[in-house]
Amino acid sequence: MRGTGATLAPSLQPRGLVARIGSRRLAAHLFTLLFLAAWQAASLIAPSYLLPGPIPTAQRLWVFVTSTRDLGHLGASLYHVAAAIAISFVIGSLLALIPYYVPVLRFAIERRIGPFLNAFSAIGWTLLSIMWFGVSPLTVIFAISAVLVPFALVNMAAGLANLDPEIMEMAGSFTRRKLRMFALVIVPSLYPFIFATLRIMFGVAWKVTLTAELFGGNSGLGYMINLARQEFDTATIFAAIIIIIAFVHGMDRYVLGPLQGSVSRHYAG
Repeated sequence: MRGTGATLAPSLQPRGLVARIGSRRLAAHLFTLLFLAAWQAASLIAPSYLLPGPIPTAQRLWVFVTSTRDLGHLGASLYHVAAAIAISFVIGSLLALIPYYVPVLRFAIERRIGPFLNAFSAIGWTLLSIMWFGVSPLTVIFAISAVLVPFALVNMAAGLANLDPEIMEMAGSFTRRKLRMFALVIVPSLYPFIFATLRIMFGVAWKVTLTAELFGGNSGLGYMINLARQEFDTATIFAAIIIIIAFVHGMDRYVLGPLQGSVSRHYAG
């Protein structure tokens, strides 16, 4: 009997695992249905300009994905996010590398520049950029970049602080050229931190983008939401929010997350 029990227990484990996964998915789907039902019920009570129902929102969402004008606003936001992430990552990485190679500047960057950038709000950067550059894409990109720089600075500085001293010593025995050591040893060692930083910056960038485009942009989803707000077009606001949530979640779960996991397993092991 013991032998039979020992052979049956492992065979039951996959079924139990599948059942648990199935129950979690069922609970998630039930929660979604309950949310949609509550949304529909609330939309029957509230005015349509305050809370449109799921069906009008879905109709507006379909118009969004089939309209070249609306997709153009989405493309503008993507451009703002991509440009800001690239600029802020380069600036933040340079600020992290300076104390690594010039230790005398560590205090100035870590105790002065870093806290200043962390403390300054997105609204403040947006208002300043409007005064400096006017209402333009440059205003949006500058405001987003200024907010994202501290994330790159902190994460890349942590990566440099966690470099394996034995690997660095061994690399120093093969070459004295700092540029060659940086490209072949330091950068690959920082891959897990690089992808983790980009993943964080991507999520934060979209939150800042709406604010920057709302106040200082002449294109993008934030600008589109501002126009919809003025016209009491709440369905358009909901459609834009759903587009942002779906895009950010899809990129994080199916692109950035697996890519970061693969790189971490390969280089951090």
